Amino acid sequence: MSERKVLNKYYPPDFDPSKIPKLKLPKDRQYVVRLMAPFNMRCKTCGEYIYKGKKFNARKETVQNESYLGLPIFRFYIKCTRCLAEITFKTDPENTDYTMEHGATRNFQAEKLLEEEEKRLQKEREDEELNNPMKVLENRTKDSKLEMEVLENLQELKDLNQRQAHVDFESMLQQYKDYEEEQKRQELEDDEREMKAMLEQAQSRRLLEDSSSDEDPAPAPAKSSVKVNPTDILQEAPLQDLEPQPKKQKLETWERSVGALSSKAKLSGLVTAKKKPVSGTANGVGNRNAPSGPGTRNRSSENTTGGAPLSSGSSAGASSLSLLGAYSDSEDSKSD
Repeated sequence: MSERKVLNKYYPPDFDPSKIPKLKLPKDRQYVVRLMAPFNMRCKTCGEYIYKGKKFNARKETVQNESYLGLPIFRFYIKCTRCLAEITFKTDPENTDYTMEHGATRNFQAEKLLEEEEKRLQKEREDEELNNPMKVLENRTKDSKLEMEVLENLQELKDLNQRQAHVDFESMLQQYKDYEEEQKRQELEDDEREMKAMLEQAQSRRLLEDSSSDEDPAPAPAKSSVKVNPTDILQEAPLQDLEPQPKKQKLETWERSVGALSSKAKLSGLVTAKKKPVSGTANGVGNRNAPSGPGTRNRSSENTTGGAPLSSGSSAGASSLSLLGAYSDSEDSKSD
C-alpha cells in the first residue's frame, strides 16, 4: 500500500540539474510580509500615533549598495492606519535596531540619543585611562567627591523623613473623625432643642386660645316675648333699663349680624282672636251667620286693641301658637 503523503520524489537516472532553467528575478523584488511596528512612531501627515507591536501587512525589499559586514539591510513599507500615508523604515544591524527613514517620526528618540551619548563618553574614558595612570587618578578623585556629595544629599533626605515620621497620621485622622462626630451630635441636639421649643410654643398658644374661649360667654339668645298690645313696650322698658349695658350691646350686635332667633314674636301682635258677637247689641250685629267683611274684622281688632292693656303676666302666658289656633277655630265656625 502506498504512502498517503509522499515525502521523497523520484529522480530518473538521466536527471541533470543544470538543464533546469533559472528564473531571472529583479534584485529589488518586493515581498509581502506580516510584521509588527518595531518602535513607537507618529505619522507626519495626520499626526496619528502608531504604537510598538501594532501589526501590518508590509512590503519588504533589499536595500541596494548597503550592507554591514556582509549582512544585507532590508527596507519595509507600511501605511498609516488613519490617512494611509506611506511610512518606511529599515534595519540597523550595527546597533541591533531599526531606523526611521520616511513618513513618520520616532518617539522617544531623545532618550535613545542620550543613551548613545553616555555609551560614547564611557568608551572614550576607557580609552584615555588605558595608557594614562594620572588620568585614572583624577577620575577616581572626581568619582569619590561625587559620591560624598550624593551621600550628604541622601543623609539630608533621611533626616527630613525622620522629622516627618514623628507625625502620627493615624491619630490625626482619628481626631478629625471624632471632631466630625461631635459636630454631628451637636447639630442633632440643637435640632431636638429647637423642635421642643416650637412644640412648647404651640402648646402654650393653644392653651391661651382655649382659656380665652372659656372666659368669653356665649351670646345669649334674644328673648321671645309675645306682645299683644303695642303698649306692652312701655311696660317692659323699665325692666330692660335695669339690665347691664354691655349685654344689651352684645344682643344688638348679635341681632344686627345674625338676626332674631324667632320671628314669630314680631307677628304675634298682628294676629288676634275673633271676638264672638253678642246678641242684642246696639250696633245690630245679631245674626251669627251674617257675612263678616273687613269692616267687622277691623272693628273686632279695634275692640281688642282699644280695650284695657293686658298685664305682663298674661302676655307672657299667651303664645303665638295658641292665638293661631283660636283664629282657625273662628274661621271654621264661620264656615259652618
